[in-house]
Amino acid sequence: MHNILICDDEKDIVEALKIYLKDPEYTLFAAYDGEQALEIIGKEEIHLVLMDIMMPKMDGITAMTKIREQSNVPVIFLTAKGEDSDKILGLTIGADDYITKPFNPLEVVARVRSQLRRYRVLGNDNQTKDRYRIGGIEMDDRGKQVFLDGEMVALTPKEYEILKFLMQHPGKVFPPTQIYQEVWKEMPLGSDNTVAVHIRHLREKLEYDPAEPRYIKVVFGQGYKIEE
Repeated sequence: MHNILICDDEKDIVEALKIYLKDPEYTLFAAYDGEQALEIIGKEEIHLVLMDIMMPKMDGITAMTKIREQSNVPVIFLTAKGEDSDKILGLTIGADDYITKPFNPLEVVARVRSQLRRYRVLGNDNQTKDRYRIGGIEMDDRGKQVFLDGEMVALTPKEYEILKFLMQHPGKVFPPTQIYQEVWKEMPLGSDNTVAVHIRHLREKLEYDPAEPRYIKVVFGQGYKIEE
């Protein structure tokens, strides 16, 4: 059984999220500003928080800072499309993930499951010796398994090795020639097209919208990277 706190000043959004997350395994709590959220966290054992950024009395960023003073409970920010700077700030001060409004119900459920699983299995560490995590992507290198929001994803050996290489160096841009040499262990003749095809397949398997990838991105004229 998991206790999930939903915090948003728009009651319709809170009610919608309650419908999406209706599950015998979840007990749902509601708050409508940061102060109420902190009060509930102080009284109840909360296992995950869904938190809006823009709220009256106490906004999500301030509440997030106070939560991290006492707990490493997973926090998923609920953000509007134009709040990119707030997303970055939230992740910097300790948020675990974010979901952009308007919500895809399946994505909400998947991200909640992923964070609960990570919290239960890995604690608060993003990376260990045999495990890597970037957002909703988790890699168990010992078992050679990859999960997206808690669901196993089947990759080819080359796709797996490309993903592993990128996840070992989050945020760093690598040209196709370097990726090819690292994965194929050969001279990079005709490597650009080969790597591009494998990157496209990875996006199709790991991105909700491959045309606008969240994780595996191209830096034009330079190469590829995976976003933290």
